[in-house]
Amino acid sequence: MNKRISLVAAIVLATIFTQGQEKTSQTGATTFGIRGGVNFQNINGKDENGEKLKNDILTGFHIGANAEIPIGVDFYFQPGLLYSLKGAKSEIDLLGQPFNTTLKISYLELPLNLLYKPVLGTGHLLLGFGPYLAFGVGGEATYEGGGSSASEKIKFKKTVTSSDPTDVVYIRPLDGGLNMLAGYEFSNKLSVQLNTQLGILKINPEYEGGSNDQSSAKNTGFGISLGYRF
Repeated sequence: MNKRISLVAAIVLATIFTQGQEKTSQTGATTFGIRGGVNFQNINGKDENGEKLKNDILTGFHIGANAEIPIGVDFYFQPGLLYSLKGAKSEIDLLGQPFNTTLKISYLELPLNLLYKPVLGTGHLLLGFGPYLAFGVGGEATYEGGGSSASEKIKFKKTVTSSDPTDVVYIRPLDGGLNMLAGYEFSNKLSVQLNTQLGILKINPEYEGGSNDQSSAKNTGFGISLGYRF
């Protein structure tokens, strides 16, 4: 799985670079940049009984690079590649004892945004939206309560069978949804932006024999980024 993900990432980076070089020869306006920041993530949806999930926000982070390829006056196609930490926190009651659960999921994320970037003052306004795809690369679930703690690794699998190990947490390998962003790029090429993200694909796997399972868990969140264009 990790080799496959690394290959996909390499292909995406090569595609971004090739497209950027082609556009640069046509307009001379393609730029590349880096950005990183903090995520405030949650997992929303329904549990196996169809009841609404009651999770709390997890603080994570994201870091990566992107390209801005001009497609019209003040409009750009902005593909990117990010490493992003998502997940959620929750509290469960087990035999009258509260237990705190923290789920952290690491993704390699491919945002594909349409960016509107008009001049505003001495810099540029940033407004964008588009889809994203994310591939799970790791993670861990931790449990604390009753004076003790434990942890389980995350394993990425679409369908879980009865023969699969029970000492891991299963998550689907693919996440996807919609991005929106708003921010400002200063004249010195530094920028700040607010990001929001709405997951569309379920991240919980199917369980063999679970025909009555109504689970539907999806990543959602927002965050703040700082960036720099070269």
